[in-house]
Amino acid sequence: MRVLATSFLTGLLAVSGMAGQPVPPFEIAHRGASGYLPEHTLEAVALAHGLGAAYIEQDVVLSSDNVPVVLHDISLDATTDVAARFPGRARKDGNHYAIDFTLAELKALGVRERFDPATGEPVHPGRYPGRGPVFQIATLEESLALVAGLNGSTGRTAGVYVEVKRPAWHLAQGKDPGKAVVAMLGRFGYRGKTDACHIQCFEHEEIRRIRGELGWRGRLVQLIGGGKRGEGNSDFVRFRTPEGLKELAKWVDGIGPAMGDVITGTRAGERVFTGLVADAHAAGLEVHPYTARADGLPVWAASYAELIDGLREAGVDGYFTDFPGLAR
Repeated sequence: MRVLATSFLTGLLAVSGMAGQPVPPFEIAHRGASGYLPEHTLEAVALAHGLGAAYIEQDVVLSSDNVPVVLHDISLDATTDVAARFPGRARKDGNHYAIDFTLAELKALGVRERFDPATGEPVHPGRYPGRGPVFQIATLEESLALVAGLNGSTGRTAGVYVEVKRPAWHLAQGKDPGKAVVAMLGRFGYRGKTDACHIQCFEHEEIRRIRGELGWRGRLVQLIGGGKRGEGNSDFVRFRTPEGLKELAKWVDGIGPAMGDVITGTRAGERVFTGLVADAHAAGLEVHPYTARADGLPVWAASYAELIDGLREAGVDGYFTDFPGLAR
């Protein structure tokens, strides 16, 4: 049986292009296998690895005792039972922030599928329905250790793709998530551009700080928001222009735009592409758009397969997806 299992795994890796370097466009598991299990849990990381994701994304914020933890939001209200567990701990705006809780307190929370705190209703109704104390918040160290362990036990290297969340907000309150991320990645051997690791951020000032002051020599990606400007001197309009992309190339190895910045729709039955991918490639940058969802298709795609075909036709190098493995 072991021979059969090994043969099956070898065949799966060959089909998925993961026996060696990931074949473009490669999959980046968005918050782990978040289409199947609550986002950013260790279970979602393990499933994403098992489904063959080339990279597994981890969003990072800090606890009050400066531990980097894996959460998409700086607040806890949309993914945990914090309001019930710690009544009276919300800030004046009604939100509970990870930065106000110790790691021990964060570990006491139960994590569930993302929901609307005002109504309690799930954001994605068809996803994992279970509740209760099954899932916990993970630290970045735990997540990286799990990926490293699975890389060793399976013989398949999945990379990590870490986002520094709201660094300017953190820095204003005396916390430095960028420094914590770079240090933790270094502990796990992620230091250079040949390592299977990316750091990404929406805030351009933090991008420049990570590359310069913090000395990160690995792969770096500028996220591009859907609006005109973002925090940290991020001019998203300029970042989409050939001139802006050439400037970005002095600091980063790639960009992470919204899918709508790559494919705008269809005309006469044909997909309509922007010039962003071609302009980015001309500047020497990779393009990793976000986010492919089987339960949240853009209007131009009738199926998930059609969505992925569109991204391939657009020439992207990789793409974020909540459903790793589904395209195969």
